[in-house]
Amino acid sequence: MTTKKYIQLILILGSLTALGPFSIDMYLPGFSGIAKDLHTTVAKVSMSLSSYFIGISAGQLLYGPLLDRFGRKKPLFMGLMVYILASLGCVYVADIDSFIFLRFIQAIGSCAATVASVAMVRDLFPLKDIPKVFSLLMLVLGLSPMLAPTIGGYITEDYGWHTVFFILMCMGIAILIASQLGLPNSYKPDTSISLKPKPIIANFLKVLKEPQFYTYAFTGSIAFSGLFTYVAASPIVFMDIYHVDAKTYGWIFAFMSVSFIGSSQLNSILLKRFSSEQMIFAALIAQSVISIVFLILAVNNLLGLYETITMLFLFLGCLGISNPNTAGLTMAPFAKNAGSASALMGAIQLGLGALASFAVGVFVKDSVWPMVIIMTSTTIIAFIVLNIGKRFIKDKVEISENDDVLVGH
Repeated sequence: MTTKKYIQLILILGSLTALGPFSIDMYLPGFSGIAKDLHTTVAKVSMSLSSYFIGISAGQLLYGPLLDRFGRKKPLFMGLMVYILASLGCVYVADIDSFIFLRFIQAIGSCAATVASVAMVRDLFPLKDIPKVFSLLMLVLGLSPMLAPTIGGYITEDYGWHTVFFILMCMGIAILIASQLGLPNSYKPDTSISLKPKPIIANFLKVLKEPQFYTYAFTGSIAFSGLFTYVAASPIVFMDIYHVDAKTYGWIFAFMSVSFIGSSQLNSILLKRFSSEQMIFAALIAQSVISIVFLILAVNNLLGLYETITMLFLFLGCLGISNPNTAGLTMAPFAKNAGSASALMGAIQLGLGALASFAVGVFVKDSVWPMVIIMTSTTIIAFIVLNIGKRFIKDKVEISENDDVLVGH
């Protein structure tokens, strides 16, 4: 593969990966504006975030089998069309319930992009390059939450929140064109894959029974729900409790993303010295300590705006290290069922994320500590799951440097 081709693939896969975070983060600064225009509360608007997570979670399971059955490009085309239409709907929405529903549909569309990009990494690159490619995609995934709310904050302040959805629609159109023209047909449709519910469920169960899969998928997802908690709570915490404006909120959110990206890039360097297992273990210990300190500060009312930002910054740094490693180890045992495994991993992650953001909508009103309690408990549960699950893994599939598994070009 030429360098030029390599860069082109990474850019397109990166833009597919970025669509989800942009759709999640770009409208966050508009929460109070949306609440005002649709005559409702900010907490009710945050339910549109939960419905989005539920949509992505359900969509993951839907696209996994479709991508294995019809190849990568057809389902991707359909999903992006759904996304474009739903984004257009959000521009003209008149009441909060339609908005929450349209966000759900938009998520089901954008999900095709997320699942396809993960599956295509497995198709297009040799096994030893996969963690590196995932780290690059993590960079895109990390840059998106930096750029999205900052851009969103400016657009919201200057042009109103409707414009955000118009821009998302245009992004969808651009990505649709790029992926149809620039991506190879990386996978032959497998007509032996049935789309009847029973074999699909059987296939997911087969993936789920693999101890390495469930240990790392659940450890990673439960720890990662701390990020969803933060995303859902941040408009309430920063704009309602600490009273910052939409533009400042965008910049705070961007600053937080530096931590997540920085640490996921640091992860690539540390992987030369340490194994993925060691990294996950260390990151979770650090995350547990940080969240317990955070909780003690919150309960004793010792948190101002800057202290809250500092603690969240440290917390997100731990996630940037554990996440690429749990993802890599979750996917490692699957050459054949990569689509289903990736979909199931995503569904677990987003399902738990939806629960966490739903909890935020219910409990986080005028204080920071409910957010911190959710973060602390998920971190500690993840650590327990990791240590119990490890006992069941008999023959571990490593991601090693000398794998000669070639992936079809």
